[in-house]
Amino acid sequence: MEGPGLGSQCRNHSHGPHPPGFGRHGICASESKELAKAREALPLIEDSSNCDIVKATQYGIFERCKELVEAGYDVRQPDKENVSLLHWAAINNRLDLVKFYISKGAVVDQLGGDLNSTPLHWAIRQGHLPMVILLLQYGADPTLIDGEGFSSIHLAVLFQHMPIIAYLISKGQSVNMTDLNGQTPLMLSAHKVLGPEPTGFLLKFNPSLNVVDKIHQNTPLHWAVAAGNVNAVDKLLEAGSSLDIRNVKGETPLDIALQNKNRLIIHMLKTEAKMRANKKFRLWRWLQKCELFLLLMLSVITMWAVGYILDFNSDSWLLKGCLLLTLFFLTSLFPRFLVGYKSLVYLPAVFLLSSIFWIFVTWFILFFPHLAGTPFYFAFLLSIIGFLYFFYKTWATDPGFTKVSEEERKTNIITLAETGCLDFRTFCTSCLIRKPLRSLHCHVCNSCVARYDQHCLWTGRCIGFGNHRYYIFFLFFLSIVCDWIIYESFIYWSNHCATTFREDGLWTYLNQIVACSPWVLYIFMLAAFHFSWSTFLLLNQLFQIAFLGLTSHERTSLLKQSRHMKQTLSLRRTPYNLGLTQNLADFFQCGCFGLVKPCAVDWTSQYTMVFHPAKEKVLRSV
Repeated sequence: MEGPGLGSQCRNHSHGPHPPGFGRHGICASESKELAKAREALPLIEDSSNCDIVKATQYGIFERCKELVEAGYDVRQPDKENVSLLHWAAINNRLDLVKFYISKGAVVDQLGGDLNSTPLHWAIRQGHLPMVILLLQYGADPTLIDGEGFSSIHLAVLFQHMPIIAYLISKGQSVNMTDLNGQTPLMLSAHKVLGPEPTGFLLKFNPSLNVVDKIHQNTPLHWAVAAGNVNAVDKLLEAGSSLDIRNVKGETPLDIALQNKNRLIIHMLKTEAKMRANKKFRLWRWLQKCELFLLLMLSVITMWAVGYILDFNSDSWLLKGCLLLTLFFLTSLFPRFLVGYKSLVYLPAVFLLSSIFWIFVTWFILFFPHLAGTPFYFAFLLSIIGFLYFFYKTWATDPGFTKVSEEERKTNIITLAETGCLDFRTFCTSCLIRKPLRSLHCHVCNSCVARYDQHCLWTGRCIGFGNHRYYIFFLFFLSIVCDWIIYESFIYWSNHCATTFREDGLWTYLNQIVACSPWVLYIFMLAAFHFSWSTFLLLNQLFQIAFLGLTSHERTSLLKQSRHMKQTLSLRRTPYNLGLTQNLADFFQCGCFGLVKPCAVDWTSQYTMVFHPAKEKVLRSV
């Protein structure tokens, strides 16, 4: 229970002399400890019939407050500290008392306290979103400023109450509103609040990046650099903040960083300036467009060079080792200078495609002459075509990214807030959207994905509702291709290499095939590697789909939850498990001569549980 201690903390708090770091709920660490002690120190009221109206308001004793007001107490009358009853009700989140006092004539925007704040300001400082919603519904003005010059949105930013920030902006308050010093919420966040949030959160509402304040003529980037706020600097640079704007002293952000001798920020600013300068050259822009292609070509050439060195006509493995180290050193320089970080996440996919390329070349040159005209020839070609097709479909198909317009986004925020559902379980603070059922925000793709399974390293894409089926066939055909190569490698060794496996054992056999054809062994090892992980993932996926009806993410989450539960959690007892045949029919969207009919659900817009007739009695969600 919250009481008078909270009010005094709010009245005496001042943003100015405090350090820029605030706690998660908008209160710095030392202050939160004091508030906790204050709550513990509050005595429980056994007899409320004799308490005054201020204390009754603080403790939410509605009947006592009603009795005193009906006896003639003026709800507009402030106490000796110039605090009205509406202030006390707002800071303690007494919704019923706020409604009652306003019905009795309380002024919703009455100023009070040491900081000359409104009840709305007090509610925002404490992070009471329901109270903020109620006061706004009764006509509270969010643009009013307190004694420190801050409006409602500035207070929400300083105290890091992201749901309140989202609600205020969605209700129409400008994200670029200035305080008395001409500072926008983005400037205050970059200067006062160390860390990535709420700067990153504000940037999702498209604030002005290069507006300057009235006094110092600083941009948000100037303020972030001056405060040494590395996370905010990174966010602002990524958003495209200007590096060339000068403040009233003629200083750029880099000048301020040099004065403060902050080496990390200096490095960040110089690197960003160099990258932006490079983008002016046509050749650099062409290289950026062709990054993936260049990375693929580098991988193909590197893998050929590795195989060539291994197949080099020399008995000195020391020489081959030195050549391999030199090769790896040279190839590591290319991504460092010519490929951006975002393209490096595709390295596993590039490695896979390069492996398949050399697997096909090896098959065509070394294995094909012995298989032409046989069923193996057609089987391998079908497998390679199937792999390439489903790899492309997995990569190119929208996995289920949730997309909403700006107006829909604001409407969803208001609806969720006013229904008490604006929390991380139903609202994505990164995409600023209502999360569909079974969705998850992927930080690599920076989007929410419907029926999220995983972000696959081997395709460089998320696996979700839209491309999950293609992913299963991709794994299937990849394992088939690799299986054929493993089989044909043994056939090649038996036909072209003098081996004595039965007489001398495995170790001698390995030495013989290495000496006979290091390149074939190299391709064999690549195929065995890809076969191992693709087969494992395929079997794991089929088990989850057919027997559990779950995605990889859901299964992992349930297993983590079960570790902290006293009772054993069954993965099969979920609303999504409809039995083997129905699970497969729903996933692949195919029936079986009318015996099993698939149930089509659009998971990109599914916010409530839809129960199959076989599971109508199951009311528990994952």
